[in-house]
Amino acid sequence: MTGLGRRLAVLALVLCAACSPSRGDWAPPDRSEAPSTAPSTIAPPGEAGFPDARTTGPRVPLTPRSTGNMSVTTNGMVIKGWDITGSLDIYANDVTIVDSKITSTNWWGVNLRPGYGGLRILHSTVTAVPGKGPDNGGVDYAVSNMSTSSVEVGWCDVSVFGNALSMGQGHIHDNYVHDLVPFRNNGGEWQHTDAVISGGSNKGRLVIRHNTLLNPVAVGQGASASLGLFADSGPVSRTVIDHNLLAGGAYCLYGGGDGATGIEVTNNVFSTRYHRNCGVYGAVTAWNAAGTGNVWRGNRFSHGSPITPEPAG
Repeated sequence: MTGLGRRLAVLALVLCAACSPSRGDWAPPDRSEAPSTAPSTIAPPGEAGFPDARTTGPRVPLTPRSTGNMSVTTNGMVIKGWDITGSLDIYANDVTIVDSKITSTNWWGVNLRPGYGGLRILHSTVTAVPGKGPDNGGVDYAVSNMSTSSVEVGWCDVSVFGNALSMGQGHIHDNYVHDLVPFRNNGGEWQHTDAVISGGSNKGRLVIRHNTLLNPVAVGQGASASLGLFADSGPVSRTVIDHNLLAGGAYCLYGGGDGATGIEVTNNVFSTRYHRNCGVYGAVTAWNAAGTGNVWRGNRFSHGSPITPEPAG
């Protein structure tokens, strides 16, 4: 390069440096006209570390099986790696469903019948087809426990159903429940929606630990709760609700009402992603602070403020 050429190149670099912002003034380019379609992998502030689509669902390749609405009658049966188009009605003991996907258009995805026990649903996806269910196009329960035995549901991705996980006794842990879909039932009324629901009169212990429980449905379309303990069939008792992320519903949490006992609600995060108070009307209602064994401790909004429930009544 000639001496003149070198001098021109240096001058160009100096001019470029002068026109460039310093590190302190730098801003990313405006990409508002070309938004990314990739889902965000960053949880909102105060909500990190809870289950999501990355930590739930099957871990192995699946084999399609058009089972239809299948009755399981073999004790100890293991269903693994199935991609099921249909539902499972369990008339057997110690059945395990693992690393599978269930896409139902029935009343339920998985239903445990009275008199049977030991059901486990692990690392699976339970979903439905909106508008194709038997209840005027709707579907009611992803997992239904009609028995007095405990049911374990863990590391599952659950969506669409009106009342996703329905049981009075069981172990519900590390699940991602989301995208519930509203619908009017056959009577023309909006179906109530809850990510987890218990109807009371439970015969065993119910543990609900480290789940993401989201109910985005509008109250005018039937939303009840993210987690509902209702005394529909008798008093609610012996229930642990620990370290969950809750969002949505009329109230995020229904606490069991005046007769509830042995209810421990600890270290839960009440998200403001849908409503500023977690639910439309508030974070919690029907909490029986005077009930024997009832504990409320360490519960907060996602922005950090502690939550003190109003008395039941």
